[in-house]
Amino acid sequence: MVGPVRRSGTPHWFANAPDGSLGSLLMSHVLAAVAWPYANGPRHIGHVSGFGVPSDVFARYMRMAGHDVLMVSGTDEHGTPIQVQADADGVTPRELADRYNRVIVEDLHGLGLSYDLFTRTTTRNHYAVVQELFEGMYRNGYIVPKTTMGAISPSTGRTLPDRYIEGTCPICGYDSARGDQCDNCGNQLDPIDLINPKSRINGETPKFVETEHFFLDLPALAEVLRQWLDTREGWRPNVLRFSRNLLDDLQPRAITRDLEWGVPIPLDGWRDRPDKRIYVWFDAVIGYLSASIEWARRSGDPDAWRKYWSADGAGKDAQSYYFMGKDNIVFHSVIWPALLSGYSGEGSRDGEPGELGRLNLPTEVVSSEYLTMEGRKFSSSRKVVIYVRDFLERYDADALRYFIAAAGPESNDTDFTWAEFLRRNNDELVAGWGNLVNRCVSMAAKNFGVIPPVDPAGLTEADEALLAVARTGFTTVGDLIGRHRQKQAIGEAMKVVAEANRYLSEQAPWKLKDEADKPRMGTILHVALQVISDANTLLTPFLPHSAQQVHELLGGTGVHAPMPVIEQVDDLDGGPAYPVLTGDYTVGARWESVSIEAGRPLAAPKPVFRKLDPSIVDEELARLAD
Repeated sequence: MVGPVRRSGTPHWFANAPDGSLGSLLMSHVLAAVAWPYANGPRHIGHVSGFGVPSDVFARYMRMAGHDVLMVSGTDEHGTPIQVQADADGVTPRELADRYNRVIVEDLHGLGLSYDLFTRTTTRNHYAVVQELFEGMYRNGYIVPKTTMGAISPSTGRTLPDRYIEGTCPICGYDSARGDQCDNCGNQLDPIDLINPKSRINGETPKFVETEHFFLDLPALAEVLRQWLDTREGWRPNVLRFSRNLLDDLQPRAITRDLEWGVPIPLDGWRDRPDKRIYVWFDAVIGYLSASIEWARRSGDPDAWRKYWSADGAGKDAQSYYFMGKDNIVFHSVIWPALLSGYSGEGSRDGEPGELGRLNLPTEVVSSEYLTMEGRKFSSSRKVVIYVRDFLERYDADALRYFIAAAGPESNDTDFTWAEFLRRNNDELVAGWGNLVNRCVSMAAKNFGVIPPVDPAGLTEADEALLAVARTGFTTVGDLIGRHRQKQAIGEAMKVVAEANRYLSEQAPWKLKDEADKPRMGTILHVALQVISDANTLLTPFLPHSAQQVHELLGGTGVHAPMPVIEQVDDLDGGPAYPVLTGDYTVGARWESVSIEAGRPLAAPKPVFRKLDPSIVDEELARLAD
């Protein structure tokens, strides 16, 4: 291991009071649990618009506001899709997972996603935590054996997983329903109930045979789930409505599979069987907990995870927010809370908590809608896609982060078009924010060489009004981010930018050329630079790369927006080494207005953002058509 995985957070939470002054409140422990990208290929911009950028904006803001944040995730590496693709590529499942784990880690690093730990599900630590939850739920009676009909391929004799069987939904008639869930009506399905089922691998009709598996007894947990959902407030309406509807017809759900690649079943007579494994959907959601435990073990305090998870003691007041796309709602608002409740012994069969103790249920499930591309659904197989790494090779990370924050699928499906990306980059980032920074720093550097002082004659009403707008932004923008209204939040931050641009145009400091006018010019530029500093802090959760640049253009030193690093670590329990994302987020800006220092040297600035040539639209559309 190269270095320790560090904790984030600060000993105090400072937040702006309604009057704009700084008020001190108690710190909260906040878990930012981010959906686990599947390691069967590189991720595209639609993926990171759902789980990546929104979670990072929230985590960065919460840290800046002084909360003790733990942001965790990793690559999801088990299940049949990886097995099938590995067979096709002539490699082992582990080799395939290793390949795409590295790709995904590098992509998320390029976006600046500030994970405390981004790990993977093939660690021995993860296996142990998954097996502990399985055993605890089994002892409490919420995992039960059952003989069922399983699908196999007639030509190969291998098991076909539910999601690799497609047919007509028996409930709503959708003709492309999967064997595990219908994406049209959202209902859980059994592949044997599909009308005209076909294998998605080779198109053949599957054969159904008897097989023994373990099932999660969801009906025994339905009432505790209903009571919990009834206490949820402030959730996005679509998430809460969808989740409550699912409770009306909960059925036992298979928790194991006929498969060679996955976590072994930790029961006598099962743990050494090569053909039975824990289902990937069960093991993946437990990754939030196993990653937190791994982070704690690497931090030097093996029990540190309990501050974010324990329903008793230190973590009972912790908050947890889960970020994903809407296709994952069921796993986070029903399945995962059911697992946590069953392990804690809180369903209709009661029971006792396992050795990890009673565990907190999610505070909120933050689900985004779908991002489409030029009017079509993202599809790697149909080449309607742009992968994160390809995007970052040609454009700046903050340009993508800005588009997702300002125009992403927060509460409605949103279409990404190259024309709209170009417009937002050139008109809003470059001409709006970047130009404000450039011309103010340039004028101050040219005329004073430093941040000029305020004229002893004092500030005008216009000066005071602009400063008040910026100070109020800390309350407005912070409240919106905290409530997962990021579109509104970045809109409010950009309103501060627009007000500063209007102020500069009205005050016209470039016209004050006489020596007698220089004090007033200095005051105007000092006020504008102060508001730029404030606006930069407001935009830091959204645009961390450029926020660091602006901080330095204003003469600042040190880290303003901390960035993640990639570290190669040894498996804590003797498995193969692997890369993780981590970082030291105890440094950087705080969520408050900080007075700029008159006399701080300034140099001629370089542009913060790149203006893009309109030709990129045709170029990118041509790539899409190839």
